[in-house]
Amino acid sequence: MVSDPDIVLEIRDLKTSFYTYEGVVKALDGISVVLRREETLALVGETGCGKSVTAKSILRLVDAPGRVEGGEIIFQDTTKQGEPVCMDLLKISEEEMRNIRGAKIAIVFQDPATYPNPVFRIGEQVAEVIMLHEDLALDALETKIERLESSLRQTMDEDTAAQIRKQINHYTSQLDDPPPPTSKDRKEAAMKRTVKMLELVRMPSPDRVAQLYPHELSGGMRQRALIAMALSCNPRVLICDEATTALDVTVQAQVLKLLNELKSKMNASIIIITHDLGVVAETCTSVAVMYAGVVVEYTTSDELFADPLHPYTSGLMAAIPKLTTKIERLKQIRGSVPNLISPPTGCRFHPRCDFATEICSEKRPPREEMKSGHWVECFHPQGSLAGTR
Repeated sequence: MVSDPDIVLEIRDLKTSFYTYEGVVKALDGISVVLRREETLALVGETGCGKSVTAKSILRLVDAPGRVEGGEIIFQDTTKQGEPVCMDLLKISEEEMRNIRGAKIAIVFQDPATYPNPVFRIGEQVAEVIMLHEDLALDALETKIERLESSLRQTMDEDTAAQIRKQINHYTSQLDDPPPPTSKDRKEAAMKRTVKMLELVRMPSPDRVAQLYPHELSGGMRQRALIAMALSCNPRVLICDEATTALDVTVQAQVLKLLNELKSKMNASIIIITHDLGVVAETCTSVAVMYAGVVVEYTTSDELFADPLHPYTSGLMAAIPKLTTKIERLKQIRGSVPNLISPPTGCRFHPRCDFATEICSEKRPPREEMKSGHWVECFHPQGSLAGTR
């Protein structure tokens, strides 16, 4: 399915619709993007353009009355022997999908005040994810050995020390093929890994925080806890659905920096869903600009900011205030987002586009690679390539 071993996730012509009383909402109409190993991909666009629906479609979490109606979502995993294995997430069974969801592909949602369960301690919630997806037999055995070694250092009695050494040797001989742990040992091993994950996301006093309830943490600490929960099973793909939107600017910068550091440390790939082009410029390596359920431009982050081709992308860039230029009024894209029950014919952006011609209202523009790795859906691309067509 995927010829390039660097490709972790490939979305091909994805279509998702919602069947409402008013009509069929065509939320996604042929999305195609690629996520590579250790890459940070941004999905950018206005509210309602289909960013979050894309994330939910990947995880098969689209609620009724919505459903995925077409396309492929190819996920490339590795076997225990390190061999690549590809699967279409839309065709595997629900049981297989449950094993992938959270363990191989994890998500961090927008509001850190909403998603942690308020009646359980933070440590219990992270540990539950670990126990659900991870084989903790080796962890439980190593925890037993560490506990015995600690007891050995503290004992002064030779007979007791001999008994402890005997137990340590017994458990050490089982490390290559650890026996199934008891539920108590599993929970202890999961809590130990939980504290390590909280420490990894730079949570202050992780042992203490693991015993706290969500309401006892600040917004930034709750978001770090959610990131720890998402990363606790070493997923290959982490989806951040506007994960920093509810945070203040300082904490947002800290969380974004943390995500990029963890990406390399854990050999993961990240999809960041945002409407903030500043976030994209700081943290992302590639960008898919979405408008009304369509990817209108797709390229690297550096290329997008250096030479935006689609008029919608140019409009978004022009709306950003510049510290070096004094203007009376910010530029804006005229009109409003279309109703996706009856979207515009042809190019969905044409009613708001200053460069639209008759063909724009009649035909949907093809997806063309204008430069190496720079794709655009537009009959009249702007930027440096405007006169080359």
